[in-house]
Amino acid sequence: MRVREESSRIIKPSYDEDSPPPTTNYIPLGVFDKVTYNTHIAVIYAYRPPTPPYTTLELGLQKALSVYREWAGRLGQDDNGDPVILLNDEGVRFVEASVDSNLNQAMPLKPSESLLSLHPRLKGVLELVQVQLTRFTCGALVVGFTAHHLVADGHSTSNFLVAWGQACQGLEITPLPLHDRAIFSPQNPPHFEFDHTGVEFMNKKVDKLYPLVTNFMDQDREIVVHKGHFTLQFLANIKAKASSMNGSNKPYSTFESLLAHLWRVITKARALSGLETTQVRISVNGRSRLNLPNEYFGNLVLWAFPRAKVKDLLREPLPYAAKLIHDAVVKVDKNYFKSFIDFVSNKVEDEDLIATADMNKSVLCPNLEVDSWLNFPFCDLDFGGGCPYIFMPSYFPIEGMVFILPSFIGDGSIDAFIPLFEDNLPNFKQNCYSIE
Repeated sequence: MRVREESSRIIKPSYDEDSPPPTTNYIPLGVFDKVTYNTHIAVIYAYRPPTPPYTTLELGLQKALSVYREWAGRLGQDDNGDPVILLNDEGVRFVEASVDSNLNQAMPLKPSESLLSLHPRLKGVLELVQVQLTRFTCGALVVGFTAHHLVADGHSTSNFLVAWGQACQGLEITPLPLHDRAIFSPQNPPHFEFDHTGVEFMNKKVDKLYPLVTNFMDQDREIVVHKGHFTLQFLANIKAKASSMNGSNKPYSTFESLLAHLWRVITKARALSGLETTQVRISVNGRSRLNLPNEYFGNLVLWAFPRAKVKDLLREPLPYAAKLIHDAVVKVDKNYFKSFIDFVSNKVEDEDLIATADMNKSVLCPNLEVDSWLNFPFCDLDFGGGCPYIFMPSYFPIEGMVFILPSFIGDGSIDAFIPLFEDNLPNFKQNCYSIE
């Protein structure tokens, strides 16, 4: 697929005369912003014709940026050297591109390095949002969208994308975002109920001593991103299996059940020593736990870390893994979030700590990191011609970093994007759809 860039420019917010921009110069990063990934994340959306003209998409983006002003700013520091989002309206990158073929002929429906040509680069970028609009000869449009994770989590970013679509259709942007990142006040006195060192944070000295700890034999192994598709029937069966030994009447969720299955299958494919410990990093949305509205704009995610010895994970039946996952997620409750707020507000700077969230690693083995996009409103991103008929993450070949999202087939099935060592893939495929 040869993508030809037609133009690249900066788009800035467009304010109405009766609602000029606020006078605030910057917004300090909140406690949850400081612990997340310091990187751009890219998503791909594809639309069938007819699709709106570039002018409509550009004007809609300008309007959405006037409501979500942070995206048009830049990362910087205040007078004390603390990290902030500068509300300087310097704008976002807007790229127009084309491909001389039909979308169905050119675009891979499975993970491929060619996806990288459908969005701007992710490294060394000042803009906090980038958009690439790629037209195909059939009239289809691909929207490649990148956003800096320090500004907002996936939930907030999805709300912005929906707002962009509303603006393109001439609709009122609703609901409006809640921009106040200073609402997370520490308790007085602080209560450090949980230990956050070695979980969300680690000491800078440890990071410098072991900057990228990976098995040197793994550095030359090829990594492939496999897309697994799980039908409604398979999901129902795996959920029933995972919940078969659950003491309560409430079964485990579809996500917990599928993740338990994938954790075991991936661990088996890796052929790890039975004495090794494997863990999963699972994002947990704090909005409901802290009784905050879904409109809160920023990062509001912590992580659960179920872990087990490899031999126990593979020897015990599926409900064992499902319970580990369920119990770990339940523990990241309101008290855990409050303990984290107190910890960040009182100890992080004093103890010279940095975040453990890191996308610069290429290998996570023996661990996994799982990002669930199951609740993101993909089908609500409508620029006026209907919802996308393809949506997927870009190409992230980080061994062990799994994305789980609703299938664009639209029947309730689920797709999982699973980066593995190429020599582990045959074993994974052999067991992926097997329910013991």
